Amino acid sequence: MAKKSMIEREKKRERLVKQYASRRAALKEIINDQSKPVEERFKASLKLAELPRNSSATRLHNRCQLTGRPHAYYRKLKVSRIALRNLGSNGEIPGMVKSSW
Repeated sequence: MAKKSMIEREKKRERLVKQYASRRAALKEIINDQSKPVEERFKASLKLAELPRNSSATRLHNRCQLTGRPHAYYRKLKVSRIALRNLGSNGEIPGMVKSSW
């Protein structure tokens, strides 16, 4: 089980990414538009830098929704390999059977 603080930090980042997504997209569009004057693009880049760092989508990290584990994460199921094995062993995932030989 991951530390509660790490799980909460990741939730906070997800909220910030959602909150600032439209502003960041608008500023990035201005910055990448070569037809705009250099001064306007520079001002947009300064405004982008003023936004919280945690509002950037690249700072998000995938975590297991059950345990908060950051490694060995299955995107399709949104759980870690360990949680997946436990769910499979308990028969909670349809079609999955724990292998034994």
